[in-house]
Amino acid sequence: MQNGMTLDSVTGPLRLRPLYMERVWGGRELETLYRRKLPEGSGPIGESWEVVDREDEQSVVGDGPLACATLHDLWQKHRREIFGETAPDAPRFPLLVKILDARDRLSIQVHPPAGVAEKLHGEPKTEMWYIAKADADAALYIGVKPGVDREAFAAAIQNGTVEDAVHRIPVKSGDFIFVPSGRLHAIGAGLVIFEIQQNSDTTYRVFDWNRMGLDGKPRKLHVEESLQCIDFTDTTPALGMADGSVLVSCPHFIVERVQLGPGSSMKWGRVGEFSILTVVEGAVTFEGLPLRSGDFVLVPASLDAWQRGLRTDDGAVLVKTGFGGRAGS
Repeated sequence: MQNGMTLDSVTGPLRLRPLYMERVWGGRELETLYRRKLPEGSGPIGESWEVVDREDEQSVVGDGPLACATLHDLWQKHRREIFGETAPDAPRFPLLVKILDARDRLSIQVHPPAGVAEKLHGEPKTEMWYIAKADADAALYIGVKPGVDREAFAAAIQNGTVEDAVHRIPVKSGDFIFVPSGRLHAIGAGLVIFEIQQNSDTTYRVFDWNRMGLDGKPRKLHVEESLQCIDFTDTTPALGMADGSVLVSCPHFIVERVQLGPGSSMKWGRVGEFSILTVVEGAVTFEGLPLRSGDFVLVPASLDAWQRGLRTDDGAVLVKTGFGGRAGS
């Protein structure tokens, strides 16, 4: 490992450095909500990539004995020790975790299902959204309305009535929704969202509200690709319903919500199990490491039982993300 350190030196969770992405629909909400230090002189920040292993973007361990190690190095060289026996056989870490700050609406878009993605030379992308903060009138745009088939939707694109063909679902903090590949969707304005997804960056925009990009020009649309990907049978979308602590369980990831009352303590997960811990509300201490809302850490599978102690003084809401494998949500 870096600086001659070994995995025996790892005695706690791993913090990764976030990567901030400018987006025309973003803002600076992460500065006030999570006290993040955003890049000075940047445009609107729409995404903070918290956990990523892609050829062009890499998470890096921020401190501790593994400081400066990339997520890709850990995945390739120490998969069993850090990610556990159930880690998928994949060339890169299979998940991508983000915070989205939507001050304006995102484009109406779709991600390709696996079969179509291969034909279009893209990557499939199933995701879930956890609503961390929502303005009073915030909403999501999800799925097509009954009776909207491919021909009707193509006509709506031509005559500028796409919004009328899509469900608008009001949301509040604590809501969540599953967005499988093929589901037409857009995030509305006034939302901060934790997004857990397959490791993919393929998005096909079908409508962008007649908006200009950061360069002052219309952003590229992908109408033909979108029409090949949209699931036109997806006419009754709904917000997620928790099954006990489990929010979403699909072949790609399992996401659970953990709620702790004031003065609570617990052992996080099980020995031999890897997870991503996200603090949604409140603050916790994990083996001496203070974590507050908006923080993400990797919990290595190799941590001993005594190294998994977590406590909170005033209460907290946490999200736990692990590898998938159960029946779809």
